[in-house]
Amino acid sequence: MRQRQTATLTGYMEPEISGTLLLDPAVIDDPYPFYGQLRAQAPVWEIPGTGLYTVSTFELLTEAAGRVEDFSSNLGVLLYRDDAGLPCRLAFGDGGAQALATADPPMHALHRSTVFPELVAKRMDALEPDIVDIADGCVTRALESEPAEFMSMIGNVVPITVISHLIGFHNSDIDQLLTAAFDSTAMLGSTLSYDELEQLIARSFEIQTWLADQLSTALKAPGDDLLGAVARGVRDGVFSDYEGLVILHTLLSAGGESTTSLLGNAVRLLAEHHDLQDHLRRDPEQIPKFVEEALRLEPPFRYHMRSVPKDTTLGDVKIPAGATVLLLWGAANRDAAEFDRPNEVDLQRRVPKRHLAFGRGIHHCVGAPLARIEARIVLTVLLERARSITLDPEHAPRWANSLMVRRHEELPVRLALC
Repeated sequence: MRQRQTATLTGYMEPEISGTLLLDPAVIDDPYPFYGQLRAQAPVWEIPGTGLYTVSTFELLTEAAGRVEDFSSNLGVLLYRDDAGLPCRLAFGDGGAQALATADPPMHALHRSTVFPELVAKRMDALEPDIVDIADGCVTRALESEPAEFMSMIGNVVPITVISHLIGFHNSDIDQLLTAAFDSTAMLGSTLSYDELEQLIARSFEIQTWLADQLSTALKAPGDDLLGAVARGVRDGVFSDYEGLVILHTLLSAGGESTTSLLGNAVRLLAEHHDLQDHLRRDPEQIPKFVEEALRLEPPFRYHMRSVPKDTTLGDVKIPAGATVLLLWGAANRDAAEFDRPNEVDLQRRVPKRHLAFGRGIHHCVGAPLARIEARIVLTVLLERARSITLDPEHAPRWANSLMVRRHEELPVRLALC
């Protein structure tokens, strides 16, 4: 494709970045060279003719995340891939509720204070023994398989089982919940065609009906769990029935997807670095630091969207009202201006959690502590029970086709018993 030349203040002519690169399949699989190009040439990049802007440097993402009055989390669009390979916006009007992740102040603080104490204070520590048991059972089955498909045997199973227990769902079908979680993030993946996106939206009503039944039951006698916390929020008028459903759907999809992606990405790194495996087996106290590096290098969510309610400027780029901004966490986490040796695992970073894998500001992921606990436990069990983890030479790993999530669709590995 021939690229137009753009004049700069120095007179140097740089090629204009093609808008199709964002959703190019090769870039989806390995986005980091492209992210580097964005950081160097267009830290705030307008994708021509789309109304979309991306932000790719650590400094500017941190700034944008803090300017909630200029970059709103209350969204009214989904993205799809048009026939030319460009991202396009599909408006869904009043279908977007302000609920937790998509709420702005002051509503966001009210929703978070209703749900977050339950998520952190009471349930998480109590679940740790259960997480160990779930992880141990999954690892046992994987060790009996040669090769083992990590995602279907461990990476997908542990998080969705844990989040179902944490929320307090009754009579849940883990496969149904996993499909619903992946469908939710697929709607934000930006790689589907218009028709595929419409079909996925229609299918999402099935889980909404199931969640409505769960919430209706909980309203009669709210329990001491997340479902009960949401039911009490609805009962007390903190949010509407619909907003309560959106919160439950968000917790299900984010709680399942984020840890699923993290586990696969961490195990992929271990399988590709045998010396790192050996180091962590000798010194398992370093596993939490490795989790932070896995989060930084391969964040589960590569971007989040923001809407622009009024004309504004970011990084000297004018952004008009009505635009949609993509905050590229995956690009910022490898910004050499912020991190030494940004493409390498470094267990000695002075501030391991400085990365943006869980966002920044008021919308820092409420489930981040749970994801860290699950990852620590699964990796500890796996490293204790397998003396080596290698990629299966006969079956290559496969990434999910998504701009949103950095998740392995398949991760075949060979595990050797200790």
